[in-house]
This record gives sequence, structure tokens and C-alpha cells, in this order.
Amino acid sequence: MPATATRLAGFTESVIRGTTRLANQHGAINLAQGFPDFDPPEELLGALEKAARGPHHQYAVTWGAPRFRDALARKISRFTGLEVDPDRHLVVTCGSTEAMMVAMMTACNPGDKVIVFSPFYENYAADAILSGAEPIYVALHPPDFGFDRDELAKAFEQKPKAIVVCNPSNPTGKVFTRDELMFILGLAEEHDAFVIMDEPYEHIVFSPHEHVYAAALPGAAERVITCNSLSKTYSITGWRLGYVHAAPEVIAQARKVHDFLTVGAAAPLQEAAVAGLELPDRYYAGLRDLYTAKRDVFLGYFRELGLPFTEPQGAYYVMLDISSFGFATDTEASEWLIKDIGVAGVAGSSFFREPENRFIRFHFAKSEGILRAAGEKLLSLRAK
Repeated sequence: MPATATRLAGFTESVIRGTTRLANQHGAINLAQGFPDFDPPEELLGALEKAARGPHHQYAVTWGAPRFRDALARKISRFTGLEVDPDRHLVVTCGSTEAMMVAMMTACNPGDKVIVFSPFYENYAADAILSGAEPIYVALHPPDFGFDRDELAKAFEQKPKAIVVCNPSNPTGKVFTRDELMFILGLAEEHDAFVIMDEPYEHIVFSPHEHVYAAALPGAAERVITCNSLSKTYSITGWRLGYVHAAPEVIAQARKVHDFLTVGAAAPLQEAAVAGLELPDRYYAGLRDLYTAKRDVFLGYFRELGLPFTEPQGAYYVMLDISSFGFATDTEASEWLIKDIGVAGVAGSSFFREPENRFIRFHFAKSEGILRAAGEKLLSLRAK
């Protein structure tokens, strides 16, 4: 038969999804694939029931149902202070996964270069390659996962078309500061590059840290392409509702890419999700409190174990240093934790470009009972 595309040769199955499958096989508590095990807000559930009986079962407008875009524009404006025109600044996508692909294909020509911080969410490098672009990797250095400004400046000297920044970061939990984002924007302006922000964890940030919206910073309007989703904020990862927010000239092109990728996001889910976008500010304060409590419960077990870990500033992931376990690779350690301890985490090497084997990424978007059960299993490491 004919050969398949060579650009796929370096791809493997998603390590996260593979770890989930192994966890299911062995009955382990799955803290690998980051999705909540609790219901969305009641307002969303009620709106979903209503939408299922409403006239929303055919195609919505390709770039997003008007009512959804209107609510989304108001919500973005509320938190960023930006004026957002729902008809000019937004395209609704099938999750932030598609949003990132749309942004990459909108920004980049084949042969362009894209800066990706390492460690990174596994889709970023793949999206660049599928777009015909070449990733340039810049390290985020443990234990705080900051970047070296000279290293980043040298990467920009290669004239990339874009840089991808996940804020708050998956997998590290790092929250980029205003100063760091201004430095990145300055380099992007100097070298005429886009800044592609991925912000699905915007409302899961732990005190005293605060989320800074890059799109709202000085000089960002024509340069920042924001990708986001409703998945994490409203605990609806299966609804696959995301969006791209950018300047009208960028969105006009992004809509073309989106149209040919997926045509449109699910119409009844867009209708139902309006209820989430209209929730009051106290919902978001409660969300922060909820995840702060989960973080404190789960990290308490790591502290009791005495193992080093990176305390997340945002998102719901923690990187546990397992270098003292004595395994040759973190993949072996991950498999052992699943089979012998009963807790699944992702081998950290899957997120790094560098030869890094000392981390396992766990998530804590689970009920307190599940987190305590996982923690008790992990405490058995003391005896081993």
C-alpha cells in the first residue's frame, strides 16, 4: 500500500491516554488523565436538559452560536477588561485542543519555527509539526520551572513565527508573572512573532498567585492569540467547547481553518453552556477554594512521605520527584506505581524535550475521598 505521511513518523500514542488504559487494566486510581470526577454546576445541568428539548439540534453558525458568543464575549470582558466583539474577536472550537490547532495553522506557514517551553502539554509540539512548522524548545528549569531570559532571547534570534505559552502551566503548575509575560511580549514584538496563549486553567490559581491575561497587556492586541476552553472551569471536559480570541484580522483567517477542520462545535452544548458563562463572580472564587482544598489534602500525603515535589501555583497538577526510587526511567516507575501501589500518574519524560526522568505528574481534580484513598496507597511507599 502507499506510505503514510512522514510527518507522523515520530508520533506515538498519547502517553496520558496510554497510562489511563493501563490504570484501568490494573484497577488503579487514575490520577493521570486530568478530568474531574464530579458534576458541573447545577445551572449547567438544568440548561443542558432544557437545551436537549429545544430547537438546537442542527448546525449552529460555523464560528459559534450567536447567543454563546455573546455570553462568552461578556465573560472575557468581565475578567480581562478588554472590549470583545463577539462577531469579530471570537471563533468557537471543539475544545481548546482544536483551538490550539486552529491558532497554529492560522499563524504558521510550512517551514516556520515555533518556540515551545519544555516541559509542555504533549499536543503543542505535535500541532506545530502537523502544521508543517518546526518546534524550538526552551527549557523551564526545575524546581520552580522558570525560564532563562538569555536562553529565550537566543531562541527568538532564530526568527520564530510564534511562541506557545500555557498559563497556568500543564504539567508544571507554574503561573507566569506579569513581568515574565511582558518580557515574552517584548521579544515577540522585537522579532514580529505571535504569542499563542493556552489558558484553560485561568480560574484555578492558588493564592498569592494571580492569573495575568496576556491579551490585556500593553501592545498585545495584534500579537496575542488566546486559546481557551470551558472544560476545566465548569468541569465539562466531555462537552468539547473551546474558543480562539484574537484580533479581527487573525480571527477572519482562523475561522477558515476551523471551518475546514470541524465545521462547528455542538449546537445544544453551546446553548446550555451559556448558563455557565453567566455564573456570578462567587462561582469562580468558590472554584479556587475548591481546588485549593483538594491541593492541600493531596500534597499533605507527599509531605508526610518526605518526597520532593513542585508545589503548584495554578492548574491541578503536581510533579513528584521519584529519582530516589531507583528506577532506570520514570516510565518504569509509573508502571510500578500502577501495578504495585495502585495509583496512576504520567511519566514526566513525556512532557520534556530534555532527557528528564525524575518526575511523575499526578492530578488532583478528584473528590476528597478519592484523593485520600490515593494518598493512603502512596503512603505505603514508606514500607518499600
